[in-house]
Amino acid sequence: MTTPSTRTDMVIRTYGPGKVPPMLDVLADIWADAHPELVDNPGGETTGLSVPALHRQITGHLKHSGFALVVAYAGGTPVGFGYAFPCSADYWFGTTLVDQVPAGARTERLMGLCELAVRPPWQSQGIGSQLHAELLKTIAPKWSSLLALPSNRRGQDLYSRLGYEYAGPYRNTADGPEFDLLLLQVEETA
Repeated sequence: MTTPSTRTDMVIRTYGPGKVPPMLDVLADIWADAHPELVDNPGGETTGLSVPALHRQITGHLKHSGFALVVAYAGGTPVGFGYAFPCSADYWFGTTLVDQVPAGARTERLMGLCELAVRPPWQSQGIGSQLHAELLKTIAPKWSSLLALPSNRRGQDLYSRLGYEYAGPYRNTADGPEFDLLLLQVEETA
């Protein structure tokens, strides 16, 4: 078992939407390193799981009020990132799932966690957890939700450790891949 990083040169910075466009290629590079199984998949572009799709996704999400990007730097080099924004239950869950999630997730402040990626040499050192914590601190939701591929074991394990629970299957499009919709009721901090 790898112990959490005790590195003193790890810094996490938070960025608003205006700072993101010049960073898109760096974010895509981190994402590609973290997800080689998706990058090498010839059908990735059509399923929305590719570097160009990530560029479009992030660019589209920049318009959401409260958008926040967090980037982890080790020795000045970006090694991980995550981004999220506050959103409505109707937007995030869609009409087919909104009635299946707990009432609080429909009515209280909800954070849509869109991406969380860490380069492989830096995985299992607590960086993903730190990025997640910084997004929760920045957005201050009562609930957080994300979509994870069932085959993404490392991600599924992290989300389980963070307290996320399975809420149902989800597809962005009728012919797209099936994701696990995961939910977290955020605990009050003292």
